[in-house]
Amino acid sequence: MPSRTDHTHSAQFRIPRVMWEAYGRVAERLETDRTAMLLAHVRGDIQVHGDAADLEALKQAEQELAERRARRGGRPRRQDTDGPSVGGGKQ
Repeated sequence: MPSRTDHTHSAQFRIPRVMWEAYGRVAERLETDRTAMLLAHVRGDIQVHGDAADLEALKQAEQELAERRARRGGRPRRQDTDGPSVGGGKQ
């Protein structure tokens, strides 16, 4: 289960496999990926149909995404209170 401090959400939805594969090919031809395309779609819907609270939430989300992308080497590992960093395995 994701941590309460992790603000990005891993969403699952049902889509026919052939449609998902076609979408991946389109993204590749556009030199992007499905995640970027889906984020652009969601962003556009919020900008067009969102109220003031939705637009503020979008602003906060964009800031978080920018901060995550700016981190060198990705997100720092979470530290377990009693032992090595999470996901570190045996050393």
